[in-house]
Amino acid sequence: MKPLIVLFVVFGISALAIKLITRQTDYQLAGRIAMACMLLFTAIGHFIFARGMTAMVPDFLPFKSQVVFITGVLELAFALGLLLPKYQYVTAWLLIIFFVLVLPANIKAALDHINYQTGEADGPGPSYLWLRVPMQVLFILWVYLSAVKH
Repeated sequence: MKPLIVLFVVFGISALAIKLITRQTDYQLAGRIAMACMLLFTAIGHFIFARGMTAMVPDFLPFKSQVVFITGVLELAFALGLLLPKYQYVTAWLLIIFFVLVLPANIKAALDHINYQTGEADGPGPSYLWLRVPMQVLFILWVYLSAVKH
């Protein structure tokens, strides 16, 4: 839920700032800035809550802690790529693929009641999927509309 708040708040601030500075509206730029900030926010979680996030990685994947570290680094790279016009298109498609690929970790976390901060089995549980899956779809649409579609 926190990433969603970051996304919407930064979008609003960015859209307003762009309008005040350029006297034009550019919702796609505001959307890319918001997504980049959200990715920075979530990437930090990969490093601060590495133990908890490692517990979310599906069992069939080896090197779980390395996967968490690499996905955190990828989120940082995606944040930067969205803000660089030369790379935004390819970054957007890679990010969309990334969002699809990390969904199983979120599903596992919900089904196993994993608390992403501690790795303990006291997380929100399966009811969390009613929020998480639509939120993942929103992220995919957000990236598509702000960085792919012209």
